[in-house]
Parts: sequence; structure tokens; C-alpha cells
Amino acid sequence: MLRRLLRFFSKSLAMDLGTANTLIYSPKTGIVLNEPSVVALDIERNSVLAVGKEAKEFLGRTPRSIKAIRPMRDGVIADFEVTRQMISYFLKKTITTYSFGKPRLVVCVPSGITQVEKRAVLEAAGEAGARDIHLIEEPMAAALGAGLPVHEPKGSLVVDIGGGTTEVAVISLSAIAYSESVRMAGDAMDAAIQRYFQNELQMLIGENMAERIKKTIGSAYPLKEQLVVDVAGKDIISGTPKSVRISDGHIREALAEPVKVILLSIRKALEKTPPELSADIGNSGILLAGGGALLQGLSEAIHQDTGIPVFVDNDPLTSVVRGTGLTLEDPGLHSKVYVS
Repeated sequence: MLRRLLRFFSKSLAMDLGTANTLIYSPKTGIVLNEPSVVALDIERNSVLAVGKEAKEFLGRTPRSIKAIRPMRDGVIADFEVTRQMISYFLKKTITTYSFGKPRLVVCVPSGITQVEKRAVLEAAGEAGARDIHLIEEPMAAALGAGLPVHEPKGSLVVDIGGGTTEVAVISLSAIAYSESVRMAGDAMDAAIQRYFQNELQMLIGENMAERIKKTIGSAYPLKEQLVVDVAGKDIISGTPKSVRISDGHIREALAEPVKVILLSIRKALEKTPPELSADIGNSGILLAGGGALLQGLSEAIHQDTGIPVFVDNDPLTSVVRGTGLTLEDPGLHSKVYVS
């Protein structure tokens, strides 16, 4: 009897455990948490100093005794213990005092995840305080979040560009007919911008600065008007502070390789897709989701390369977690989409 009461009052939550950000969705409430997947550690005391937004401010600014890390790499767990602590912190921050017992949890994972990596996610979530844990693949969750007819015998092509991976998948009848997970996404774009500054301008910039440049003037296709931004960093030769003004054309050059890899993965998916599903995709178009979908001109670049209409979800940053949350609101309809 007590166990039933605890289940009645406990929460059901959906989690997008991403390389760059972690989002949590609660049925009837919506998104209740959206924070960077970063943890700041006190190395000497072996303790957690900060998690999420506060910890991200530590990146590139910590003394030797403090280390700011991203425990998720390429969409999967790179540091089990720190990931467990991060999940536990986010769950405690989300659950209200009116909830009892362990929360039921659905976590989205990359489509290319291995069985070992699946177990790591399930164990980390379980040790962090969750129960009845299910996994759903990110492109499926993105398709649900965008309102695509995933349960119908109709092909849909989803391109979900997160922080660590780009998920390209063809979906039909509640299952993924074809998928590829490439480790070329938002973080790789930031790294490409850092390399460009180092090689072309002999200047070092931090992760946060590279991300800001990408969001401000980054593009995958020529823009109608030129954009510029002032960038502060460090001169490689002298070691002194350095500031330059950079244009969107330079950053487009820096992002050429990551964009090329994404385009190739989409083309490969189209080549592997059966004719009937390919015809559906030609009519319905390609869905772009994830933070990378916000890169200016990316939809134009994909359309130019494939000849297929491309549309971006209304809120691509939350497509995955909203779709994951929908499976909690109607488990009977969506139970087939779980992979564990």
C-alpha cells in the first residue's frame, strides 16, 4: 500500500542529457530545467563546487585547485561518477517538496549508443535517485517534439544537431529505419573556430568565446548582410591580450569542414533510404532540430545540397526533451519508441 502511494505522489520526468546542456521536462508543467552539462570540482577536497550555469562560468578561468569539466562527451558518459552527481543535483533541483519517492525517468540517448553506454546511462540515473528508467533515441524524440507522424507508415528524415553528435535518422512506424550518429556537432564547430583563430590570426580564444562567435555571426551559407563582432583573446607569440574584429565570412570559412560532414551524413542517409520512404521525405521535407539547427544559413545549405525542402522546428533547442516528455503523457501510444 505504501509503495503504491509513493508511486502516486512521485514525479515522472523526461531528461535530455546532452553534451552541452541538460534539460528536464515535467508533464503538465513543461520544461523545468535547462542548464549547461558542466561540473566544477575542488580537486584537493574531491568535492563538487558548482553545477550547471554557475559551473560553466568557471571554464577557462579556474586556478589549479579547481577543475571545470563536461562529464558528457559525444552524447555519452565520459565520467561516470561526475555524471551521476550532476544528474542527482538536477533531479533534486527539479523535484518539489510535494513529491515523494523516486521519480520515473525517460532519458534520450544518441542513436549510435552501444549496449555498454546504455547501461552506463541507466546505472548513473538509477544511482542518482531515479526509477523505472527508459531510454529513447534522440532523433525519435526530436520527431515527436516537432509533431511528425512517427507512428504512421510514412518516412520522415530528422537531423538533430546537438553539442556532441549530429543524429541523422529516417523514421517510420514508430521505429528508426536508418540512422547514423556522427561526432561532428556544436562542440566541433566551436573547436573549429578556435583552430581558425589560432592558425589564421595567431590568437587563442576560449570555449565560451568561440561559442559566442558561432551564435552571433556563424553561418553555413552566405548572408544577405555582412555581420561583424569584436573578439578578445591572447596573442600566441607575445602572450599579451589581443582584440580583433572578425566578419561572418571568416567564421563561415572556419565552419566549412563541420558543415561538410553534416551534409555528407544527410546525403548518405538519403542514399540508404528505400524508394518509398525517400519519396515521402521529398514531399514532407527534412526536419532540423537541436541547437545546431540555429546556425544561420544551415537550412539553405542543406536545401542547396539535396534539393529537398528543409524546415526548422519552432524551438529546436527543446525539441528532444519535449518529445521525450510526450512519451510520459501518453505511455500507451508511445511505448514502442523506447529502446530500453
